[in-house]
Amino acid sequence: MPRRFFWTRLPDEELLKLRLRDLKVTVEGSPLERRMKDLRNELAKRKLMVEPRAWISDEWFSPDDAPGIALPFYLAHPRLTRLERKMMIDVEGGSVAECMRILRHETGHVIQNAFQLQRRRRWQQLFGAASQRYPRYYRPNPSSRSFVQHLPLWYAQSHPAEDFAETFAVWLRPRSDWRRRYAGWPALKKLEYVDELMHEIAGQKPLVTSQRKVEPLRTLSMTLEAHYARKQAAYAVDFPKTYDPDLTRIFASHDRHPDAPAASTFLRKNRARIRQAVSRWTGEHQLTLDSLMDEMIGRCRELKLRAVGSERKLRMDFTVLLTAKTVHAIYSHSRRKWFAL
Repeated sequence: MPRRFFWTRLPDEELLKLRLRDLKVTVEGSPLERRMKDLRNELAKRKLMVEPRAWISDEWFSPDDAPGIALPFYLAHPRLTRLERKMMIDVEGGSVAECMRILRHETGHVIQNAFQLQRRRRWQQLFGAASQRYPRYYRPNPSSRSFVQHLPLWYAQSHPAEDFAETFAVWLRPRSDWRRRYAGWPALKKLEYVDELMHEIAGQKPLVTSQRKVEPLRTLSMTLEAHYARKQAAYAVDFPKTYDPDLTRIFASHDRHPDAPAASTFLRKNRARIRQAVSRWTGEHQLTLDSLMDEMIGRCRELKLRAVGSERKLRMDFTVLLTAKTVHAIYSHSRRKWFAL
């Protein structure tokens, strides 16, 4: 029988006042329990003698010195998932497929640390030094074929340990057909090495077997309100504020079409659809795009622009504009921030 929590019926403003530790959610009895079972079945089929321990924390992560996976609290109960979507627009790991993608990635870290694979010379030759300091931000090359593509934002390019975890995740996924998918890519050498390495350690017991849980939910005293304030701030990006010429090419002036619908109203109506499409194409977080759209909608209002013509064409033209502005902000040499780790 599913466990009942007092906070499920609280309005958002009251729920946000609770501390993370007050939620008391666990993997057991939550949707995450089934996901972990599926993951362990995938590992068992490969004869890998690792059963990653899982616990609830504030975000996804896998500690270096404790082979296990911290799972975000918002996936442990539908009420918390709804709050996450309201506060962040996206729910990282919210679908079964996406949750399994992230779990396979985190398991790559577990495998690496449990068997100390980063100490092997060939591992270092292919992936680099795992001891390399993590950057606060990284700037990927989307056209590179030296890295697999698994999680969004070309995450394999952020650090040698992430490169291995991403490569392992591609290798582990059932029916991934990675030999055909990466044929001709330099990344294929990494996949072949992981395949060889996993066959070598199959049936072996891990070297590191720590049962320690890092930052379990019961130890976190931050309120949900403070948690989301910090998380939202992490997605704040300085986009170029040069919208006017582009917006006036798409939308008409008030003087020529005073009776046409306001462009700002049109954009608010189509906001979610446009934002989701651009996020899917660029990998940018929807919360960041929503902030940018707020500014562009405000500028349309100030310029008194009007939505004239085919809604489909206007929607397509604005989607192209938002995509172009996003890509420029992501890859411009002048961007203050790259992708955050």
